[in-house]
Amino acid sequence: MNKTIRRASVFTLLLVFALLIRATWVQFYEGRALADDKDNRRNAIETYAEPLGNIVVAGEPVTGSARTEGGDLAYKRTYGNGPLYAAVTGYASQAYAPTQLEGIYADLLNGTDPRLRTVMDTVTDRRAGPGTVVTTIDPAVQKAAYEALGDKKGAAVAIDPGTGRILAVVSTPSYDPTSLTDANTAGEAWKRLNADPDKPLTNRALRRPLPPGSTFKLVVAAAALEDGLYRSVDERTESPDPYRLPGTVRDLTNENPDAPCENASIRVGLQYSCNNVFAKMAVDLGEDKVRAMAERFGFNDGTQDVPVRAHPSVYPSDMEPSQTALTGIGQFDVTATPLQMAMVSAAIANGGKQAMPHMVSRVTDSGGDVLKDYDEEAGTERIVSSSTAEQLRSAMETVVDEGTGSNARIPGAVVGGKTGTAQHGENNSRTPYAWFTSYARSESSDREVAVAVVVEQSDAARSEVSGNGLAAPVARAAMEAALRD
Repeated sequence: MNKTIRRASVFTLLLVFALLIRATWVQFYEGRALADDKDNRRNAIETYAEPLGNIVVAGEPVTGSARTEGGDLAYKRTYGNGPLYAAVTGYASQAYAPTQLEGIYADLLNGTDPRLRTVMDTVTDRRAGPGTVVTTIDPAVQKAAYEALGDKKGAAVAIDPGTGRILAVVSTPSYDPTSLTDANTAGEAWKRLNADPDKPLTNRALRRPLPPGSTFKLVVAAAALEDGLYRSVDERTESPDPYRLPGTVRDLTNENPDAPCENASIRVGLQYSCNNVFAKMAVDLGEDKVRAMAERFGFNDGTQDVPVRAHPSVYPSDMEPSQTALTGIGQFDVTATPLQMAMVSAAIANGGKQAMPHMVSRVTDSGGDVLKDYDEEAGTERIVSSSTAEQLRSAMETVVDEGTGSNARIPGAVVGGKTGTAQHGENNSRTPYAWFTSYARSESSDREVAVAVVVEQSDAARSEVSGNGLAAPVARAAMEAALRD
């Protein structure tokens, strides 16, 4: 073999090696990325080749699958009472990425979760039967809150204080997830929903934090009692009315000028929602102590999963004293979701202990065997002492029995609550947000529930917007449903 042929052979062999290396790289590295690409049509074909597993509420599926007509996607997702449960289920779409429980448990519901595979599935390389997601949602509570919100723009969350089971997650205006399931029609529905100024795709219950207004006074009161600034909810505070914000010439007044807010106790301050009491209290405590208490309740936590990742509720830092004063009444840069404010009431109702909120009870395989039990894994955390919780409950019950929360009263139940009206827009130029956070306990059984409601917009005149007028009736409806035998 002469030198030219030998060189050509070596070069050819190098080319073969390069080709083998490239093929290996594409098959074992880039191949996985191509297989996982959201635009890979084969993934959608495989996902919708068989009916999906279901999401279950109170033993009944609220999802289903229907055979399609023509095309390469054999099945599509369907929903029973879609708008009612949209904030819980989300949607599984042939055209768009799944959301909410549909997205979190996509592998379980389409049968690709490794936990579902049996020995026979592995031997035959067959896709496993789909699993089931069993929620903690109570259909009666969900429906009551949804119907009570009606045409209002807002949200509600209900929690069992003792277990952390989420009984309702409602966001209005809602949408029908079925409109997004079929690839042939989803595009038009997607454009319409995203063009809607009311943003029906936004989960207001979990992912839209807003200024909580006077409902945040519960957190400030808890900080004052735990710190020892005040030993009792009936001890008089040092709270001039009006209260001059530190370092400013601005006086902070109260909604009701005739309310007995000067030097009022925590009980009276909550009963009449006295701004001067809690603004002064926040300054006396200092932002660090108020923030520490807020964070114990769950504020500033970016890892809050229920299992949907909830948007963090925020208590700010590095403030001027005047700004700290405004945080004491749930303004400045304080924001909270309905989930967060329901957690505050739930912890107070549960003797100061927070049970981990969750809206999935368990997930099972196609045969009903439990793969993960979230009820068993739900732990509790001490937030405030039992004494502080007891005093706050007493004060919250005064709010409902004798104060600004009268619309939440329920015959045959002990109800505690706190109203809130939060400023909206520059110089409060837009319609305020109406809040109500509460708990109720049946006098004839061991049933109890904590509920938080926010109403962003309604048909009510601006002068009629209040937590008691708009949000408390929604909370009452949800609590009545939860306590009903």
